[in-house]
Amino acid sequence: MEYNTTRSKLLMPEYGRNVQKMIEYLVTVDDREKRLRQAEVIIELMGTLNPHLKTIEDYKHKLWDHLFQMTDFNLDVDSPYPCPTAEMIYKKPEVLPYPQENIKHRHLGKNIQALLDKAMVETNEETRHGLTQAIGYYMKLAYANWHKEPVHDDMIKNELAEITGGLLKYETGGYRVHYDNSNNNRNFKQRNNNNNGRNFKGGGGQGGQRNFRDNNGGGGGYGNNFNKNRKFNKNKNK
Repeated sequence: MEYNTTRSKLLMPEYGRNVQKMIEYLVTVDDREKRLRQAEVIIELMGTLNPHLKTIEDYKHKLWDHLFQMTDFNLDVDSPYPCPTAEMIYKKPEVLPYPQENIKHRHLGKNIQALLDKAMVETNEETRHGLTQAIGYYMKLAYANWHKEPVHDDMIKNELAEITGGLLKYETGGYRVHYDNSNNNRNFKQRNNNNNGRNFKGGGGQGGQRNFRDNNGGGGGYGNNFNKNRKFNKNKNK
């Protein structure tokens, strides 16, 4: 009985132990033509065990690379593809540079600094004013998204002046930022419903009843007609 601790390292588990044993035997074959025929059979078996590889363009090239890799690049056959090297297979990708930037105003984000720099060097007054108003609106929007409450224009004006050293002056009374507060909306709807009911029962109730009577022939008309009909039914029964 063989244990995994006594076996050779499984180089590519997706092909299994039996395929690796075939490849280990393939390296020991002396006849070059026989070795090539058996390598082609193993390639077909590897493609059968992993059919998803057939969806890749030129998948046979990938299978041959796996075969060479499992032989530690020591297989000598006349393959249709050149034998890769260990440097090509195990080459590490280049390290991507991670941006190390000091964001001055983290609560506003990184892009706001680029907008501020562009607005402060703008020479056209109209364009500069438009950029200032857009930056102020963005600051209000960011504050409302994070704090879930409205912000006064004077606060944005003072903060923008402090950030830019007084170069950009935000004009108040511009855009308004609306925020969604479910609790306030729910309370507002409940207050409206209560007021509607109160108006209907109080002033609305009297006014509604008065209007209802007026529409039926003046004040008390509906009651008088009802009483007359009741008396008429009694006389008819007699």
